Amino acid sequence: MQVKEIKQDGLTHEMEITIPANDIDKRVDERLVEVGKTIKMPGFRPGKVPMAMLKQRYGKSVMGEVLEAAVNETSAKAIEDKKLRPAIQPKIEVKEFDDGKDLVYSLAVEVLPTFEITDLKKAKVEKPVAKPDKKAVTEALENIAKNNTSTKLVETKRGAKDGDTVVISFDGRTADDDVHHDGMQSDEHRLMLGSGQFIPGFEGQLVGAKAGEKKDVKVSFPADYGATELAGRDAIFEVEVKELLEPADAKIDDEFAKSLGMDDVAALEVAVEEQLAQELDQHSRMNMKKALLDFLDDAHTFEIPPTMLEMEHKNILDQLELERQRNGEEKAGLSKAEEKEYKDIAARRVRLGLILAEIGNQNKITVADQELQRSVIMEAQKYPGQEKEVFEYYSKNPQALESMRAPLFEEKVVDFILELADVTEKEVTADELMKMLDDDEEEAPKKKASTAKKAVAKKDGDDKPAAKKKAPVKKKAD
Repeated sequence: MQVKEIKQDGLTHEMEITIPANDIDKRVDERLVEVGKTIKMPGFRPGKVPMAMLKQRYGKSVMGEVLEAAVNETSAKAIEDKKLRPAIQPKIEVKEFDDGKDLVYSLAVEVLPTFEITDLKKAKVEKPVAKPDKKAVTEALENIAKNNTSTKLVETKRGAKDGDTVVISFDGRTADDDVHHDGMQSDEHRLMLGSGQFIPGFEGQLVGAKAGEKKDVKVSFPADYGATELAGRDAIFEVEVKELLEPADAKIDDEFAKSLGMDDVAALEVAVEEQLAQELDQHSRMNMKKALLDFLDDAHTFEIPPTMLEMEHKNILDQLELERQRNGEEKAGLSKAEEKEYKDIAARRVRLGLILAEIGNQNKITVADQELQRSVIMEAQKYPGQEKEVFEYYSKNPQALESMRAPLFEEKVVDFILELADVTEKEVTADELMKMLDDDEEEAPKKKASTAKKAVAKKDGDDKPAAKKKAPVKKKAD
Protein backbone atom coordinates (compact mmCIF):
# COMPACT_ATOMS: atom_id res chain seq x y z
CA MET A 1 0.00 0.00 0.00
CA GLN A 2 1.28 3.46 -0.92
CA VAL A 3 -0.17 6.57 0.73
CA LYS A 4 0.36 10.06 -0.69
CA GLU A 5 -1.07 13.10 1.08
CA ILE A 6 -2.64 15.34 -1.54
CA LYS A 7 -3.70 18.24 0.65
CA GLN A 8 -4.62 19.35 4.14
CA ASP A 9 -7.04 22.21 4.59
CA GLY A 10 -7.88 22.85 8.23
CA LEU A 11 -9.64 19.75 9.50
CA THR A 12 -9.92 18.18 6.05
CA HIS A 13 -7.27 15.69 4.92
CA GLU A 14 -7.15 14.18 1.44
CA MET A 15 -4.92 11.25 0.50
CA GLU A 16 -4.32 9.09 -2.54
CA ILE A 17 -3.91 5.41 -1.78
CA THR A 18 -2.53 2.80 -4.16
CA ILE A 19 -2.97 -0.94 -3.69
CA PRO A 20 -0.53 -2.84 -5.97
CA ALA A 21 -1.99 -5.28 -8.49
CA ASN A 22 -0.04 -8.20 -7.00
CA ASP A 23 -1.60 -7.45 -3.58
CA ILE A 24 -5.07 -7.57 -5.11
CA ASP A 25 -4.26 -10.81 -6.96
CA LYS A 26 -3.05 -12.33 -3.71
CA ARG A 27 -6.25 -11.31 -1.91
CA VAL A 28 -8.37 -12.78 -4.73
CA ASP A 29 -6.46 -16.07 -4.58
CA GLU A 30 -6.86 -16.28 -0.81
CA ARG A 31 -10.61 -15.66 -1.11
CA LEU A 32 -10.97 -18.22 -3.91
CA VAL A 33 -9.21 -20.81 -1.74
CA GLU A 34 -11.84 -20.22 0.95
CA VAL A 35 -14.65 -20.43 -1.61
CA GLY A 36 -13.15 -23.59 -3.10
CA LYS A 37 -13.44 -25.43 0.20
CA THR A 38 -17.21 -25.61 -0.17
CA ILE A 39 -17.64 -25.54 -3.96
CA LYS A 40 -18.83 -28.76 -5.62
CA MET A 41 -17.84 -29.29 -9.25
CA PRO A 42 -18.19 -32.49 -11.29
CA GLY A 43 -15.04 -34.58 -11.06
CA PHE A 44 -13.57 -32.70 -8.10
CA ARG A 45 -13.89 -33.08 -4.38
CA PRO A 46 -14.54 -29.89 -2.30
CA GLY A 47 -11.24 -28.11 -1.79
CA LYS A 48 -9.58 -29.82 -4.77
CA VAL A 49 -10.92 -27.61 -7.60
CA PRO A 50 -7.95 -26.13 -9.53
CA MET A 51 -7.33 -22.41 -9.00
CA ALA A 52 -7.56 -21.71 -12.73
CA MET A 53 -11.11 -23.10 -12.84
CA LEU A 54 -12.10 -21.19 -9.71
CA LYS A 55 -10.80 -17.95 -11.23
CA GLN A 56 -12.59 -18.60 -14.47
CA ARG A 57 -15.95 -19.27 -12.83
CA TYR A 58 -15.87 -17.18 -9.63
CA GLY A 59 -13.11 -14.62 -10.16
CA LYS A 60 -15.36 -11.72 -11.16
CA SER A 61 -17.91 -12.31 -8.42
CA VAL A 62 -15.15 -12.51 -5.80
CA MET A 63 -13.37 -9.40 -7.10
CA GLY A 64 -16.00 -6.91 -5.87
CA GLU A 65 -15.96 -8.41 -2.41
CA VAL A 66 -12.14 -8.38 -2.31
CA LEU A 67 -11.88 -4.77 -3.48
CA GLU A 68 -14.37 -3.56 -0.88
CA ALA A 69 -12.50 -5.35 1.90
CA ALA A 70 -9.14 -4.07 0.62
CA VAL A 71 -10.34 -0.46 0.49
CA ASN A 72 -11.86 -0.67 3.99
CA GLU A 73 -8.72 -2.24 5.43
CA THR A 74 -6.20 0.08 3.78
CA SER A 75 -8.18 3.26 4.43
CA ALA A 76 -8.52 2.36 8.12
CA LYS A 77 -4.77 1.68 8.32
CA ALA A 78 -3.91 4.96 6.58
CA ILE A 79 -6.05 6.87 9.07
CA GLU A 80 -4.55 4.97 11.99
CA ASP A 81 -0.96 5.46 10.80
CA LYS A 82 -1.48 9.22 10.55
CA LYS A 83 -3.19 9.24 13.95
CA LEU A 84 -6.30 10.94 12.58
CA ARG A 85 -9.64 10.97 14.43
CA PRO A 86 -12.44 11.04 11.82
CA ALA A 87 -15.37 13.28 12.64
CA ILE A 88 -17.62 11.60 10.07
CA GLN A 89 -17.49 8.68 7.64
CA PRO A 90 -14.57 9.25 5.21
CA LYS A 91 -15.36 9.81 1.52
CA ILE A 92 -13.74 7.30 -0.85
CA GLU A 93 -13.58 7.59 -4.63
CA VAL A 94 -11.93 5.02 -6.92
CA LYS A 95 -9.73 6.77 -9.49
CA GLU A 96 -8.09 3.91 -11.38
CA PHE A 97 -8.58 0.17 -11.59
CA ASP A 98 -8.56 -2.56 -14.20
CA ASP A 99 -7.79 -6.28 -14.28
CA GLY A 100 -4.12 -6.83 -13.53
CA LYS A 101 -3.53 -3.18 -12.62
CA ASP A 102 -3.09 -1.22 -9.39
CA LEU A 103 -6.12 0.10 -7.55
CA VAL A 104 -5.88 3.85 -6.94
CA TYR A 105 -8.45 5.68 -4.83
CA SER A 106 -8.76 8.98 -2.98
CA LEU A 107 -9.61 9.24 0.70
CA ALA A 108 -11.06 12.49 2.07
CA VAL A 109 -11.62 12.67 5.80
CA GLU A 110 -12.68 15.41 8.19
CA VAL A 111 -11.06 15.01 11.58
CA LEU A 112 -12.06 16.06 15.06
CA PRO A 113 -10.39 19.24 16.28
CA THR A 114 -7.69 19.12 18.95
CA PHE A 115 -8.28 21.45 21.88
CA GLU A 116 -7.51 21.76 25.58
CA ILE A 117 -10.33 21.43 28.08
CA THR A 118 -10.50 24.45 30.36
CA ASP A 119 -10.15 24.11 34.14
CA LEU A 120 -13.64 22.92 35.08
CA LYS A 121 -13.17 24.07 38.67
CA LYS A 122 -13.36 27.65 37.39
CA ALA A 123 -17.00 27.20 36.47
CA LYS A 124 -19.29 29.25 38.71
CA VAL A 125 -22.91 28.15 38.59
CA GLU A 126 -25.90 29.49 40.49
CA LYS A 127 -28.57 26.97 41.42
CA PRO A 128 -32.02 28.52 41.85
CA VAL A 129 -34.00 26.64 44.48
CA ALA A 130 -37.80 26.91 44.69
CA LYS A 131 -40.48 25.09 46.62
CA PRO A 132 -44.15 24.74 45.62
CA ASP A 133 -46.51 26.95 47.67
CA LYS A 134 -50.05 26.14 48.78
CA LYS A 135 -51.52 28.14 45.90
CA ALA A 136 -49.66 26.01 43.36
CA VAL A 137 -50.81 22.81 45.07
CA THR A 138 -54.44 24.02 45.09
CA GLU A 139 -54.28 24.97 41.39
CA ALA A 140 -52.77 21.59 40.54
CA LEU A 141 -55.55 19.79 42.41
CA GLU A 142 -58.18 21.85 40.58
CA ASN A 143 -56.60 20.95 37.23
CA ILE A 144 -56.57 17.28 38.17
CA ALA A 145 -60.25 17.52 39.05
CA LYS A 146 -61.02 19.19 35.71
CA ASN A 147 -59.24 16.39 33.85
CA ASN A 148 -61.06 13.71 35.84
CA THR A 149 -64.64 14.88 35.45
CA SER A 150 -67.42 12.55 36.47
CA THR A 151 -70.96 12.49 35.12
CA LYS A 152 -74.39 13.18 36.53
CA LEU A 153 -77.89 12.35 35.34
CA VAL A 154 -79.53 14.99 33.15
CA GLU A 155 -82.72 15.85 34.99
CA THR A 156 -84.33 17.95 32.26
CA LYS A 157 -85.93 16.59 29.07
CA ARG A 158 -83.28 18.05 26.77
CA GLY A 159 -81.65 16.11 23.96
CA ALA A 160 -78.10 14.78 23.97
CA LYS A 161 -75.20 16.94 22.76
CA ASP A 162 -71.49 16.44 22.16
CA GLY A 163 -69.71 15.87 25.44
CA ASP A 164 -72.69 14.09 26.99
CA THR A 165 -72.56 10.40 27.81
CA VAL A 166 -75.44 8.24 26.63
CA VAL A 167 -76.18 4.85 28.15
CA ILE A 168 -77.45 2.81 25.21
CA SER A 169 -78.51 -0.67 24.24
CA PHE A 170 -78.17 -1.52 20.56
CA ASP A 171 -78.66 -4.40 18.15
CA GLY A 172 -77.21 -4.15 14.65
CA ARG A 173 -77.62 -5.97 11.36
CA THR A 174 -76.16 -5.66 7.87
CA ALA A 175 -78.61 -3.81 5.62
CA ASP A 176 -78.42 -6.01 2.52
CA ASP A 177 -79.22 -9.33 4.21
CA ASP A 178 -80.63 -8.47 7.68
CA VAL A 179 -78.01 -10.66 9.36
CA HIS A 180 -77.16 -9.89 13.01
CA HIS A 181 -73.42 -10.45 13.19
CA ASP A 182 -71.46 -11.14 16.35
CA GLY A 183 -70.20 -7.98 18.04
CA MET A 184 -73.04 -5.78 16.77
CA GLN A 185 -75.00 -5.95 20.02
CA SER A 186 -74.49 -4.47 23.48
CA ASP A 187 -76.60 -3.66 26.52
CA GLU A 188 -76.22 -0.46 28.60
CA HIS A 189 -73.05 0.67 26.93
CA ARG A 190 -71.70 4.08 28.01
CA LEU A 191 -70.75 6.23 25.01
CA MET A 192 -69.45 9.80 25.14
CA LEU A 193 -70.74 11.64 22.08
CA GLY A 194 -67.96 13.23 20.06
CA SER A 195 -65.32 10.88 21.43
CA GLY A 196 -64.89 9.05 18.10
CA GLN A 197 -65.14 5.73 19.87
CA PHE A 198 -67.63 4.26 17.39
CA ILE A 199 -67.43 4.11 13.60
CA PRO A 200 -67.98 7.38 11.68
CA GLY A 201 -71.59 8.55 11.56
CA PHE A 202 -72.86 6.59 14.56
CA GLU A 203 -72.39 9.10 17.37
CA GLY A 204 -73.62 12.08 15.34
CA GLN A 205 -77.04 10.48 14.83
CA LEU A 206 -77.55 10.29 18.59
CA VAL A 207 -77.12 14.04 19.05
CA GLY A 208 -80.55 15.37 20.06
CA ALA A 209 -81.79 12.01 21.31
CA LYS A 210 -83.55 11.99 24.70
CA ALA A 211 -83.58 9.43 27.48
CA GLY A 212 -86.08 6.67 26.70
CA GLU A 213 -85.99 7.37 22.96
CA LYS A 214 -85.49 4.64 20.36
CA LYS A 215 -84.10 5.22 16.89
CA ASP A 216 -82.46 3.46 14.00
CA VAL A 217 -78.89 4.49 13.30
CA LYS A 218 -77.74 3.85 9.73
CA VAL A 219 -73.99 3.68 9.09
CA SER A 220 -71.45 2.30 6.65
CA PHE A 221 -68.48 0.33 7.87
CA PRO A 222 -65.14 1.60 6.50
CA ALA A 223 -63.64 -0.38 3.62
CA ASP A 224 -60.58 -1.16 5.76
CA TYR A 225 -62.61 -2.20 8.80
CA GLY A 226 -60.96 -4.93 10.85
CA ALA A 227 -63.84 -7.43 10.63
CA THR A 228 -63.80 -8.49 6.97
CA GLU A 229 -67.45 -9.66 7.03
CA LEU A 230 -68.48 -6.07 7.84
CA ALA A 231 -65.90 -4.05 5.89
CA GLY A 232 -67.49 -1.67 3.39
CA ARG A 233 -71.05 -2.76 4.17
CA ASP A 234 -74.09 -0.69 5.21
CA ALA A 235 -75.65 -1.50 8.57
CA ILE A 236 -78.64 -0.54 10.70
CA PHE A 237 -78.52 -0.39 14.49
CA GLU A 238 -81.67 -0.35 16.62
CA VAL A 239 -80.63 1.91 19.48
CA GLU A 240 -82.40 2.67 22.77
CA VAL A 241 -81.16 5.57 24.90
CA LYS A 242 -81.49 4.34 28.47
CA GLU A 243 -79.98 7.33 30.26
CA LEU A 244 -78.47 10.71 29.43
CA LEU A 245 -75.52 11.90 31.51
CA GLU A 246 -73.69 15.21 31.46
CA PRO A 247 -70.20 16.11 32.70
CA ALA A 248 -69.96 17.05 36.37
CA ASP A 249 -67.06 18.73 38.11
CA ALA A 250 -65.26 16.36 40.40
CA LYS A 251 -65.37 17.27 44.07
CA ILE A 252 -61.95 17.21 45.70
CA ASP A 253 -62.65 14.99 48.70
CA ASP A 254 -61.54 11.65 50.10
CA GLU A 255 -63.66 9.75 47.58
CA PHE A 256 -62.03 11.61 44.71
CA ALA A 257 -58.60 10.89 46.17
CA LYS A 258 -59.43 7.20 46.46
CA SER A 259 -60.53 7.13 42.81
CA LEU A 260 -56.96 8.20 41.99
CA GLY A 261 -55.43 5.48 44.16
CA MET A 262 -54.75 7.64 47.24
CA ASP A 263 -55.91 7.00 50.80
CA ASP A 264 -57.43 10.45 51.29
CA VAL A 265 -57.17 14.10 50.28
CA ALA A 266 -54.20 14.68 52.56
CA ALA A 267 -52.24 11.92 50.81
CA LEU A 268 -53.24 13.34 47.41
CA GLU A 269 -51.99 16.80 48.42
CA VAL A 270 -48.66 15.34 49.52
CA ALA A 271 -48.30 13.46 46.21
CA VAL A 272 -49.12 16.60 44.22
CA GLU A 273 -46.67 18.69 46.25
CA GLU A 274 -43.93 16.09 45.65
CA GLN A 275 -44.67 16.08 41.93
CA LEU A 276 -44.50 19.87 41.77
CA ALA A 277 -41.23 19.82 43.72
CA GLN A 278 -39.77 17.37 41.20
CA GLU A 279 -40.82 19.62 38.33
CA LEU A 280 -39.23 22.65 39.99
CA ASP A 281 -36.06 20.64 40.56
CA GLN A 282 -35.99 19.81 36.86
CA HIS A 283 -36.34 23.49 35.96
CA SER A 284 -33.61 24.33 38.44
CA ARG A 285 -31.33 21.81 36.77
CA MET A 286 -32.18 23.24 33.35
CA ASN A 287 -31.07 26.66 34.56
CA MET A 288 -27.85 25.25 35.99
CA LYS A 289 -27.14 23.25 32.87
CA LYS A 290 -27.64 26.24 30.60
CA ALA A 291 -25.27 28.35 32.72
CA LEU A 292 -22.73 25.53 32.62
CA LEU A 293 -23.02 25.13 28.85
CA ASP A 294 -22.63 28.89 28.42
CA PHE A 295 -19.41 28.68 30.45
CA LEU A 296 -18.06 25.82 28.36
CA ASP A 297 -19.02 27.52 25.10
CA ASP A 298 -17.35 30.79 26.09
CA ALA A 299 -14.22 29.03 27.36
CA HIS A 300 -13.43 27.08 24.18
CA THR A 301 -12.59 28.27 20.68
CA PHE A 302 -11.71 25.81 17.93
CA GLU A 303 -12.55 24.96 14.34
CA ILE A 304 -15.68 22.89 13.78
CA PRO A 305 -15.75 20.10 11.15
CA PRO A 306 -17.68 21.68 8.23
CA THR A 307 -19.79 18.62 7.43
CA MET A 308 -20.86 18.20 11.06
CA LEU A 309 -21.92 21.85 11.07
CA GLU A 310 -23.90 21.46 7.85
CA MET A 311 -25.62 18.31 9.10
CA GLU A 312 -26.68 20.01 12.34
CA HIS A 313 -27.81 23.09 10.43
CA LYS A 314 -29.94 20.87 8.18
CA ASN A 315 -31.43 19.13 11.23
CA ILE A 316 -32.50 22.50 12.61
CA LEU A 317 -34.07 23.60 9.34
CA ASP A 318 -35.87 20.25 9.00
CA GLN A 319 -37.25 20.66 12.52
CA LEU A 320 -38.43 24.18 11.73
CA GLU A 321 -40.14 22.92 8.58
CA LEU A 322 -41.87 20.16 10.55
CA GLU A 323 -43.04 22.73 13.10
CA ARG A 324 -44.30 24.97 10.27
CA GLN A 325 -46.31 22.12 8.74
CA ARG A 326 -47.82 21.20 12.11
CA ASN A 327 -48.93 24.79 12.63
CA GLY A 328 -50.39 24.96 9.12
CA GLU A 329 -48.16 27.89 8.20
CA GLU A 330 -47.13 28.78 4.68
CA LYS A 331 -43.55 28.11 3.68
CA ALA A 332 -41.37 31.21 3.77
CA GLY A 333 -37.73 31.80 2.98
CA LEU A 334 -35.17 32.76 5.60
CA SER A 335 -33.63 36.19 5.84
CA LYS A 336 -29.84 36.52 6.02
CA ALA A 337 -30.16 37.36 9.71
CA GLU A 338 -32.24 34.22 10.38
CA GLU A 339 -29.88 32.07 8.34
CA LYS A 340 -26.93 33.33 10.41
CA GLU A 341 -28.91 32.82 13.61
CA TYR A 342 -29.59 29.16 12.83
CA LYS A 343 -25.98 28.64 11.78
CA ASP A 344 -24.88 30.05 15.14
CA ILE A 345 -27.19 27.65 16.95
CA ALA A 346 -25.85 24.72 14.92
CA ALA A 347 -22.26 25.75 15.63
CA ARG A 348 -22.96 26.01 19.36
CA ARG A 349 -24.58 22.57 19.43
CA VAL A 350 -21.71 20.91 17.55
CA ARG A 351 -19.07 22.69 19.61
CA LEU A 352 -20.70 21.77 22.93
CA GLY A 353 -21.18 18.19 21.77
CA LEU A 354 -17.46 17.91 21.02
CA ILE A 355 -16.52 19.52 24.33
CA LEU A 356 -18.77 17.22 26.39
CA ALA A 357 -17.57 14.18 24.44
CA GLU A 358 -13.94 15.10 25.10
CA ILE A 359 -14.58 15.63 28.81
CA GLY A 360 -16.38 12.29 28.98
CA ASN A 361 -13.63 10.45 27.11
CA GLN A 362 -10.83 11.97 29.17
CA ASN A 363 -12.58 10.99 32.39
CA LYS A 364 -13.72 7.55 31.17
CA ILE A 365 -17.43 8.36 31.53
CA THR A 366 -19.60 5.72 29.88
CA VAL A 367 -23.23 4.63 29.77
CA ALA A 368 -23.71 1.03 30.87
CA ASP A 369 -26.25 -1.22 29.16
CA GLN A 370 -28.17 -1.43 32.45
CA GLU A 371 -28.55 2.35 32.44
CA LEU A 372 -29.81 2.19 28.87
CA GLN A 373 -32.37 -0.45 29.83
CA ARG A 374 -33.55 1.67 32.78
CA SER A 375 -34.08 4.53 30.34
CA VAL A 376 -36.22 2.27 28.13
CA ILE A 377 -38.29 1.24 31.16
CA MET A 378 -38.84 4.91 32.07
CA GLU A 379 -39.88 5.60 28.49
CA ALA A 380 -42.31 2.67 28.55
CA GLN A 381 -43.90 4.00 31.75
CA LYS A 382 -45.00 7.07 29.80
CA TYR A 383 -47.38 4.83 27.83
CA PRO A 384 -49.59 3.01 30.37
CA GLY A 385 -51.01 -0.17 28.90
CA GLN A 386 -48.63 -0.04 25.94
CA GLU A 387 -45.40 -0.96 27.69
CA LYS A 388 -45.00 -4.13 25.65
CA GLU A 389 -45.18 -2.18 22.39
CA VAL A 390 -42.50 0.24 23.60
CA PHE A 391 -40.15 -2.60 24.56
CA GLU A 392 -40.72 -4.29 21.20
CA TYR A 393 -40.06 -1.01 19.38
CA TYR A 394 -36.64 -0.56 20.97
CA SER A 395 -35.73 -4.25 20.73
CA LYS A 396 -36.42 -4.20 16.99
CA ASN A 397 -34.75 -0.82 16.39
CA PRO A 398 -31.16 -0.87 17.66
CA GLN A 399 -30.56 2.62 16.27
CA ALA A 400 -33.45 4.01 18.29
CA LEU A 401 -32.05 2.29 21.37
CA GLU A 402 -28.58 3.74 20.78
CA SER A 403 -30.07 7.19 20.25
CA MET A 404 -31.00 7.12 23.95
CA ARG A 405 -27.35 6.66 24.92
CA ALA A 406 -26.25 10.15 23.83
CA PRO A 407 -28.55 12.16 26.17
CA LEU A 408 -27.70 9.79 29.05
CA PHE A 409 -23.98 10.33 28.37
CA GLU A 410 -24.50 14.10 28.23
CA GLU A 411 -26.29 14.17 31.58
CA LYS A 412 -23.57 12.07 33.23
CA VAL A 413 -20.90 14.44 31.93
CA VAL A 414 -22.88 17.44 33.17
CA ASP A 415 -23.15 15.80 36.62
CA PHE A 416 -19.39 15.20 36.60
CA ILE A 417 -18.68 18.87 35.82
CA LEU A 418 -21.15 20.12 38.43
CA GLU A 419 -19.29 18.16 41.08
CA LEU A 420 -16.15 20.13 40.20
CA ALA A 421 -17.82 23.50 39.65
CA ASP A 422 -18.45 26.19 42.25
CA VAL A 423 -22.22 25.83 42.74
CA THR A 424 -24.08 28.28 44.97
CA GLU A 425 -27.76 27.99 45.85
CA LYS A 426 -30.19 30.88 45.65
CA GLU A 427 -33.73 30.70 47.00
CA VAL A 428 -36.35 31.95 44.55
CA THR A 429 -40.08 31.63 44.13
CA ALA A 430 -41.58 29.19 41.65
CA ASP A 431 -42.69 32.10 39.43
CA GLU A 432 -39.17 33.57 39.48
CA LEU A 433 -37.71 30.20 38.52
CA MET A 434 -40.05 29.84 35.56
CA LYS A 435 -39.36 33.43 34.49
CA MET A 436 -35.64 32.63 34.34
CA LEU A 437 -36.32 30.06 31.64
CA ASP A 438 -38.54 32.48 29.71
CA ASP A 439 -35.89 35.19 29.93
CA ASP A 440 -33.26 32.78 28.65
CA GLU A 441 -35.38 32.03 25.59
CA GLU A 442 -35.85 35.76 24.89
CA GLU A 443 -32.14 36.64 24.95
CA ALA A 444 -30.55 38.34 21.96
CA PRO A 445 -28.87 36.34 19.16
CA LYS A 446 -25.44 37.12 20.64
CA LYS A 447 -26.49 35.18 23.71
CA LYS A 448 -26.99 32.00 21.70
CA ALA A 449 -29.60 33.19 19.18
CA SER A 450 -32.59 32.28 21.28
CA THR A 451 -35.56 33.34 19.14
CA ALA A 452 -34.68 30.55 16.76
CA LYS A 453 -33.70 28.30 19.62
CA LYS A 454 -37.19 28.66 21.03
CA ALA A 455 -38.63 27.09 17.91
CA VAL A 456 -36.06 24.34 17.48
CA ALA A 457 -35.97 23.33 21.14
CA LYS A 458 -39.43 21.71 21.04
CA LYS A 459 -39.53 17.95 21.33
CA ASP A 460 -41.71 16.40 18.59
CA GLY A 461 -41.40 12.69 19.67
CA ASP A 462 -41.64 11.27 16.16
CA ASP A 463 -39.17 8.60 17.07
CA LYS A 464 -41.42 7.23 19.75
CA PRO A 465 -43.78 4.36 19.18
CA ALA A 466 -47.14 5.54 18.01
CA ALA A 467 -49.80 5.40 20.69
CA LYS A 468 -52.16 2.51 20.27
CA LYS A 469 -55.54 3.72 19.00
CA LYS A 470 -58.76 2.76 20.70
CA ALA A 471 -60.70 -0.08 19.19
CA PRO A 472 -63.20 1.22 16.56
CA VAL A 473 -69.78 0.07 16.17
CA LYS A 474 -66.44 0.70 18.93
CA LYS A 475 -64.82 1.10 15.72
CA LYS A 476 -65.18 -2.71 15.60
CA ALA A 477 -68.78 -3.07 16.84
CA ASP A 478 -67.72 -4.99 19.87
